[in-house]
Amino acid sequence: MLWFAEIAGCVDPQTPQVINDSKTPSGRVHVGALRGVILHDAVFRALKTRGVPVRYLFGVDDYDPLDEIPSGQDEFFTPYLGAPLCNVPAPAGSKAADMAEHFIGELFDVFRELGAEAEHYRMRDYYRAGKLNESIDRILAHADAVRRVYKDVSGSEKSERWHPFQSICENCGRLGTTEVVAYDGKEVEYFCRPSMVKWAKGCGHHGKLSPFDGKGKLPWKLEWVAKWRILGVTIEGAGKDHTTKGGSRDVSAACLEAIFGEKPPLNIPYEFFLAEGKKMSSSKGIGTSARDMADFLAPEVLRYLILRTQPKSPVDFPLVPDKENPGRLFLTEDFIVKVFNDFDRLHKRVYTDPKINEEEKELYRLCEVTNPEDSYDTNFQLVLTFVQMPHVNLLAEIEKRKGSPLTEHEKAHLSARAKSARYWLSHFARDEEKVRLQDTLPARAAELGHGQRAFLHQLAAELSSVTPWDDDALQAKIFDVSRRTPLAQSAAFKAIYRTLLDREQGPRAGALMAILDKDFLIKRFTELPYEQEAYWKETAISVKDHLAQLEKEKGKIASITVSRKAGTIIDFHVMHTDEKLYVHRVEDAQIEEHAARVTAPKPA
Repeated sequence: MLWFAEIAGCVDPQTPQVINDSKTPSGRVHVGALRGVILHDAVFRALKTRGVPVRYLFGVDDYDPLDEIPSGQDEFFTPYLGAPLCNVPAPAGSKAADMAEHFIGELFDVFRELGAEAEHYRMRDYYRAGKLNESIDRILAHADAVRRVYKDVSGSEKSERWHPFQSICENCGRLGTTEVVAYDGKEVEYFCRPSMVKWAKGCGHHGKLSPFDGKGKLPWKLEWVAKWRILGVTIEGAGKDHTTKGGSRDVSAACLEAIFGEKPPLNIPYEFFLAEGKKMSSSKGIGTSARDMADFLAPEVLRYLILRTQPKSPVDFPLVPDKENPGRLFLTEDFIVKVFNDFDRLHKRVYTDPKINEEEKELYRLCEVTNPEDSYDTNFQLVLTFVQMPHVNLLAEIEKRKGSPLTEHEKAHLSARAKSARYWLSHFARDEEKVRLQDTLPARAAELGHGQRAFLHQLAAELSSVTPWDDDALQAKIFDVSRRTPLAQSAAFKAIYRTLLDREQGPRAGALMAILDKDFLIKRFTELPYEQEAYWKETAISVKDHLAQLEKEKGKIASITVSRKAGTIIDFHVMHTDEKLYVHRVEDAQIEEHAARVTAPKPA
C-alpha cells in the first residue's frame, strides 16, 4: 500500500478533516518547499476521492521576522533585518506591496499550475484581526508551563523572566530583537535588545504594550499551537528538521496538551529535497527555485517526482554547480530522462496492465493535473534530440511514429515535453550533453578501433536495403550488423555517436538515423578506413572463450557453419532459434580441430 493510501485509511471517514501547511516567504521559494505542498495536496485529494469532508489550508507566515537575506540582495534588505516580513518593502521593480507578497506570489502561481487546491491565508490578517488574541492570552498566562515543556521535551532552559511572545518594538519596528519579560493580563513588558540575536541589532527601547491585535507574535512553536486550535487542523506534516525526537513538533504537541488539553494533528514527517546531498536553501542559494522547476517540468512529472518517493526518504536532485561559474547548475541528462521514462511506464501500465494495483492507479491520478486520459506517450529523449535538429518538424516526426495525427491533448503533451527539453538545454545541460550533428567527421572519430570502423562500413553497405526507413527498422539493423561484425553492442553504438555527434552516447540511434539523410549516413560511416586483418584480429576471441560463449547460448542454437578468414582465424556463423545470426570470430593454434569438433554432426 502506498503512503497516501495508508494515511487516508487512518482517519474516520465521517469526521471532517482540515489539512494545513505554511511557508515563511523570506526569499525565492526553492523546489524543496514543494514537497510539503504536494504531499499535503495528495492527502487532500486521496481523502476527497474516498468521500471524506476535507479542506486544505496553506498559510503565509508573513509575521515572522526577516532573519535571513535572499541570496545576493544584502544591500537592499539589511536595514530591515528583524522586522516582520509583511512590513518589509518589496525589492525595486516589484509590483507587490511588500517582501512577503513579492516572494509568496511566485509560489502561488506554481500552486495553480500544479493543481494544488489549497485555501490561502496570511498570518498578518489573523494577528491584526484579533483571531489569535485568546490563544496569546492563554499561552502568556501559562508561561511557566511553556518553560517546563521546553526543558522536559527539548532540554532548552528558559529564565523565569522569559515569556513566549515577541512584541513589535514601538520605536524601531523590529520584533526579532525584542524580549518579553512580564505579562500582567493586559500588557507585556519588553526590551528591544541590541545583541539579542546575531542577525539583527535592536534599538535598546524598553516599553509596555498590549500583545493583542497584531502588536506582536508568538514564537513559531507556539504559533503552531495557536494555528492548530483556531483552524481546527487535523493533519499537518513537517520536515525532518522539525520531527526529530525532542524537536519542534514534539515541543508544540506537548504545549498544546499542557495548556489546552488537546491532541496534536496527525503528522506526516517528510525528508528534504537535496541538491547533491545538501538541503536546499533560498538564502544560501543552494538548489533551484520552485518557479524554475515548474518552468522546466510538466506539472504531472513534477508531482510524480515528489509523490513516487516515500515521505521519509529524501529526493536528491543531482544539481551540480559549474566550477567556473558557481551560479550555474547542471542537472544530468540521465536523471531527467529516467524521470520522464518512469512516469511514462506508470502511465502505460495504468491503461494496459490488468495486474496493476489500485494504489498505483491512484498514484497516477494524484500526479495528473487535468483529467487523466489514455494518450500517446512521446518519448522524452526523442523530443530532446529532435528539438536540437533545426531541420526536423517535431510534430510531423512524432505523428509519423504514432501512425496517426495527434489529438489536441497529445499535442499539448508534446508541447510541454518540448518546453522541458529546451529548458533543460538552456539552463541545466553541460555542453557535452547537447546533441549537435557534426558537419564533418569529428577529429576524435580517429580513436575508433578497426572493429568499430568495419562495423560502420558494413552498416553503411546495408542501409540501402532498410525499409521502412524508421526508428525500429534502423535500430534492428544496427543490432543485426553488430552481431555479425562481431562487435559488442555498446562499442557499436559508441561508433555511431562518435561519428555523428562527437559523443560517447546519445539518443536512440535508430531514431537519430531516421531523421537523417540516407546518403549522408552512408558517406559519413565510410569515411574512416580500416585494415582487414587488423579488424579480424581485433574482433577475435580464443577457443576457451568461444566454448564459454557456446555454453551460455546452449538451447538457443539452431545451427553452426564455419568460414575461414585468414591464417588461424575462423568465423563461426551461429544461427539461433529466433533466426538471429551471430558471428563468433575465433583465433587459436588449435582452430582447425576446434572447428571440426564444434560443427561435427551429433550422434542420432
